[in-house]
Amino acid sequence: MAVDTDNHGRCNPMAKITIRTETEDDEPAVATVVHRAFGQLDEARLVSRLRTDGDVAISLVAVAAAEIVGHIMLSEMVAPFRALGLAPLYVAPEHQRKGIGRSLVQEALKQAREQGWDAVFVLGDPGYYERFGFQVDLARGFSSPYAGPHFMTLPLGLRLPTTSGKIDYAPAFASLS
Repeated sequence: MAVDTDNHGRCNPMAKITIRTETEDDEPAVATVVHRAFGQLDEARLVSRLRTDGDVAISLVAVAAAEIVGHIMLSEMVAPFRALGLAPLYVAPEHQRKGIGRSLVQEALKQAREQGWDAVFVLGDPGYYERFGFQVDLARGFSSPYAGPHFMTLPLGLRLPTTSGKIDYAPAFASLS
């Protein structure tokens, strides 16, 4: 998927961004950008462990001028239905606020729908994720160590198969706490 955006998410012919599936050759560049975006190594370790544990369902990179400038990962969750956890999502600091994160989320959600997943959960800023359809209210019925005002879900079909039960991210996330 190719995306041309400016700082307001509008078409910009000068900025060519390609969203594609991450490959094994991308892993060192992904680790570098994760570290730069978060300023610490915890998230890079999380990405590596999710890969090692085999919990990655979707992993996409944003590429500009042959350089990886963003990444999104969706991993399988423990849930009463087929659910994914969106995390991490990051864009290199100098490429933020150009619509790259939005494009990564949109493509990841598109692929999750195409693959037949029931829902995606995210722990993040409701002001950002609600624009994609994530809802805090829909996640409230689920028991999770991450439950609270920033825990949201997005049904990928007409509705969630159930509105309660135990939800948890892949085991690698426990290493972040």
